[in-house]
Amino acid sequence: MKGTSLHKTIQPSPNIEPRLGDGQIRFLILHYTGMLSAEAACAWLCNQEAKVSCHYLVDEQGAITQMVGEEMRAWHAGVSSWQGITDINSASIGIEIQNLGHSHGYHDFADVQMQSVEQLCADIIKRHGILPRHVLAHSDVAPGRKLDPGEKFNWAQLHQAGIGHWVPPVSTSGGVFLQSGDKGDAVQALQGMLHLYGYGIQLSGIFDERTKIVVEAFQRHFRQEKVDGVADQSTVATLHQLLRAV
Repeated sequence: MKGTSLHKTIQPSPNIEPRLGDGQIRFLILHYTGMLSAEAACAWLCNQEAKVSCHYLVDEQGAITQMVGEEMRAWHAGVSSWQGITDINSASIGIEIQNLGHSHGYHDFADVQMQSVEQLCADIIKRHGILPRHVLAHSDVAPGRKLDPGEKFNWAQLHQAGIGHWVPPVSTSGGVFLQSGDKGDAVQALQGMLHLYGYGIQLSGIFDERTKIVVEAFQRHFRQEKVDGVADQSTVATLHQLLRAV
């Protein structure tokens, strides 16, 4: 298996196939396992009946297990899209990070675990030339369907290490906001900015359920203080700053 030079355990998963299209690795997608232990997650990701896999798993102590060679297509992103690309699996590397997840007692990610994630990401990005704005959450590419790695994940730490696109979020302070049921040019402008950044959203001018879900996904990554699907002044200003920083 080709992959990181970091110390790792090899546990091959049968759930792989060749990359489709040009095979170029453009994205790095971060997940949490949402399972009770890393051992259970590893067993599931290597179970042929599960029909899921990832390239790497990082446990609570920071140990790295590689299951799929980077040259192969792992089954980690599912139905997803970013910047109009819908076969994210063929264009990405997926890292699963052990965490109980929202359904089992979501908790902070341990420092030692984040250090391993940071080192692994840096190594992958360097070798494949992945752009900062292409280091994404599973929830970014599959809004509503997935929540991971969630609002407790320390994106700021990764950014300080040169990994991912991020700006300090504008603090919540009330002010003008857009929410479910709103219509008009302001809503369409919000949808346009989210679409421009990469999210899969139509420019309908109607703050529908899909818009709420995408706003939540944005907040879960970039404005973690409050994840409610309401495009308040803090959310919109943070999105503006991200777009200006691209």
